Amino acid sequence: MYDVIIIGAGPAGLSAALYTSRANLSTLVMGKDKGALEKVEKIENYFGLPFPVSGGELVENARKQAQGLGAELLEDEVLGISWNGTFQVACREREYEAAAVIVATGASRTKGKIPGLTEHEGAGVSYCAICDGFFYRGKDVAVLGHGEYALHELGQLLPVVGSAILCTNGQEPEGQVPEGVRVERTAVTSIEGESLVEAITFADGSRAAVSGVFVALGSAGAVDLARKIGVQVEKNTICVNEKMATNVPGLFAAGDCIGGLLQISTAVGEGAQAGMSAIAYVRRNFRQSPELKTAEV
Repeated sequence: MYDVIIIGAGPAGLSAALYTSRANLSTLVMGKDKGALEKVEKIENYFGLPFPVSGGELVENARKQAQGLGAELLEDEVLGISWNGTFQVACREREYEAAAVIVATGASRTKGKIPGLTEHEGAGVSYCAICDGFFYRGKDVAVLGHGEYALHELGQLLPVVGSAILCTNGQEPEGQVPEGVRVERTAVTSIEGESLVEAITFADGSRAAVSGVFVALGSAGAVDLARKIGVQVEKNTICVNEKMATNVPGLFAAGDCIGGLLQISTAVGEGAQAGMSAIAYVRRNFRQSPELKTAEV
């Protein structure tokens, strides 16, 4: 078990890791890749840089700095977060446990541009299977996506719903599709229904009657992960206070996922604050034992 798990290996996440590691908290930083910063050719507006550097060089230096202080770095895709006294973070291969979590995955991914998708949000369109699957007991649903995240959401729904269609938009599923699930590779062209979702239509003119559509395109974004555990979100960003704390005790957020200026400098500062807040939370609420199993009252 770790003291702190940081989801996101960009400026905010790595900045937080510097503080938690220096505070002698066991820290795991996980991310699917090095983030959007790696693709930036030149950075000229960051404090202390006399010459432009590439985003890849800056993030690699930060990775080495965090590792030098004792942080562990893991390249993996996060599929979900849960809590039962401590946090469980589910990845593709295994699950990790921590006393506190910092979400720093950058801005949320864009949604698919499908007519009817936005209009039916909260009325049959959902972005969280574990949150909303209960409302579709015995009903027919569709999951939009083809990656590990989509398959994870499918796994959450199958014990509850009547049937499920995996809509991959022409892509091959990136894993084993559970038996009995229909895989539809034809592109979805619209979500139909007057007040509630009633059906999805495909590019070949066919139609499937469903009561719910679960969106799991690409990887789970910050807001997707936050929703799974009851974090307050607003306008596709995670809500935090001045200490980078969410409404869920022990869960913090920093960087582009909380909105604001969306610059490296602000992400680094927010990551530092999230790290300091996580340090205070762990020290205040958990006994200083190697496994941190018992929370103090």
